[in-house]
Amino acid sequence: MTSGDDAPVAIKEPAPAASAVAADEDETSATDLVLPLVAVGAAGAVAGYGYLRRVRRARERTTPGGVGSPPPAKASPPLAARDEQSCAALVEADNRLRAARTELGFAETLFGTEAVVGFRRAVHEGESELAAAFRMRQRYDEGVPAEEAARGHALAGIIGRCEEAGRRLDAVADAFGELRGLERGTDEALGVSGALGIAERRFRELTGRAGVAEAVLAGLRARYAPTATASVTGNVEQAKDRLVFATVRLNQARQAADSGRPEGAARQLRAAEGAVDQAAVFVEGVDRLATELRSAEQTIPAALTGAEAELAWARAGGAAHGPAGTPPGELHARLAHADAVLDSVRQELTGGQPYDPLGVLRRIVRATAPVASGRAGVLPAAALITARTATAAAADFVATHRGAVGATARTRLAEAQRLLATGDPTDRPPADALALAARELAELDVRTRGTPYPTATAGTGGAVLGGIVPPENPDTGTPAGFTTPAAPA
Repeated sequence: MTSGDDAPVAIKEPAPAASAVAADEDETSATDLVLPLVAVGAAGAVAGYGYLRRVRRARERTTPGGVGSPPPAKASPPLAARDEQSCAALVEADNRLRAARTELGFAETLFGTEAVVGFRRAVHEGESELAAAFRMRQRYDEGVPAEEAARGHALAGIIGRCEEAGRRLDAVADAFGELRGLERGTDEALGVSGALGIAERRFRELTGRAGVAEAVLAGLRARYAPTATASVTGNVEQAKDRLVFATVRLNQARQAADSGRPEGAARQLRAAEGAVDQAAVFVEGVDRLATELRSAEQTIPAALTGAEAELAWARAGGAAHGPAGTPPGELHARLAHADAVLDSVRQELTGGQPYDPLGVLRRIVRATAPVASGRAGVLPAAALITARTATAAAADFVATHRGAVGATARTRLAEAQRLLATGDPTDRPPADALALAARELAELDVRTRGTPYPTATAGTGGAVLGGIVPPENPDTGTPAGFTTPAAPA
């Protein structure tokens, strides 16, 4: 190589000895670095392995003083699933108690009151458990309790109460079966003077009463507005359907008993008893409504007078100085609304057209309730008439369509019955409202789910009476009072 004018200079190769020395120095440095790292890694691995073994021994240790890992906590069912379980439990318990009351009524007719005292006590205890469950459900629907954990406990309590109601019936089921003796096929059970004969006699009685109820209903329709008889529309027709169903079941029960098949006869008899009992509900509903309409019609003039007295007291300053103290502006609005309602009622009464006495009475009570002091005793009496009528109508509908009615409608009905039973006049308007809501919800359930009601000659394996599964249907598992559903013969 040259640089400028300088003479070329040769580049010399490094000496071999120098290269070897440099290489030895590099290898020595790498060895010094790697060996400590390997030692540290090995020590760490040994320490980690020892730690894992100690932890494993501690977890698996069963000697006293050992600290094992806690078992995995079981996850509680979601609130929605438990909510659904509680609704199903309410429906099942309610259906079973209703069926038990039907069986108990026929048994009492045959054996007398003294013979069924213990069974009636069991039914009453079951009803108390179910009433508590319905009360808990009503409060749950109202948002009490509010915390999610507490709401889960409330649902568990509802399920527990329903199960306890079933256990009360289970405790006497065998004894009740022995009392009736249907499966044994004795003459006392299935003879003319036994349970079968009693069901046949009640069937004939209701057949005659259905004709009378038809005439009564025709008279009510001619006298009052259509809304007055809306709650019993179709009652007579449905009562006749139940009686046709009962006819077939009673005939089949008689044939089974004569051919020496007492278990089959017992199944048919229970289905017939359920049909007869429902027919009675329909017929008695018409008779009761006729009585309530007459009572409401006679109460309306006194209720109008009492309402006017309450409004006059409120205008004189009574409401403003009452316990709650109503602001003047709100009091004026309430009085104006009450005056308008009472004027409308007077025009309807003097218009010469048919009207609904219960509907009129309800309007009077509702219009004056915000300013009423209770000084006019006729208004609480009027509220009792409307609440009692609405609650009974809702109860009849649930009883005759319970195969399709859900837990919410039953809960509202139970709360209405509870408030009506307190005897407190202030509980009557809310009881009336709850009963009307229960009937509306029950009708919605029937429209949504349908009423699986076959012809009376349908096969016994899948027959369903007015939404009620007869005891011989094994597919649904619906409890049948004191007895357990059995497979068809």
